[in-house]
Amino acid sequence: MVMEVEEEEVIVTPGEILGKTTTFVPGRGAYAAPNKTIHASLCGRRSIISASPNSPDQKPTIEVTGHKAHGPIPEPGSIVLARVTKVMPKMASADIMCVGIRPKSVKEKFTGIIRQQDVRATEIDKVDMHLSFRPGDIVKALVLSLGDARAYYLSTAKNELGVVSAESLAGATMVPISLTELQCPLTGQIEQRKVATKAGEKQLTTGNQSST
Repeated sequence: MVMEVEEEEVIVTPGEILGKTTTFVPGRGAYAAPNKTIHASLCGRRSIISASPNSPDQKPTIEVTGHKAHGPIPEPGSIVLARVTKVMPKMASADIMCVGIRPKSVKEKFTGIIRQQDVRATEIDKVDMHLSFRPGDIVKALVLSLGDARAYYLSTAKNELGVVSAESLAGATMVPISLTELQCPLTGQIEQRKVATKAGEKQLTTGNQSST
């Protein structure tokens, strides 16, 4: 029978080291890093649960249980919607607004970072961050991991990930005309972006419903 063996209540925060994979198995609210350490992916109570007698791996599971009032929490593998706040030569920072394929708004502030190598899958060395994103853009991204300074590393490398909403200088919602271009419907001006396709196009193509 699986049972919790935590002796005292321990509250942890995102990124905090919980243990090593040589000792524990990461459970809910926890993930394993490449260096074999296990980290918390959300704020909450740490729990250590013993393995069941018939489990092939007798290591206990370590997990973090958050509070429902905290709302959804970004975790590695999550799809998020984030608003770009700053674009730099090697990365862009963004505030995560929603989590999940059916987006649910977050209730805490979570920061995401899109590094140059995570913008697209090909010709990574030719990526120009300023031609991929601009402040105010809404991007759909995949959470890769919890990186430095408790900011999540995000990826837009898949075709369906990238900018899903952007405003032109004229104040209009821009529409996609290619995988790398958006156009202002008022002025006709074209701007470069890393555009999300498929589901992303549906959010971008307001006023362009007749196109397929």
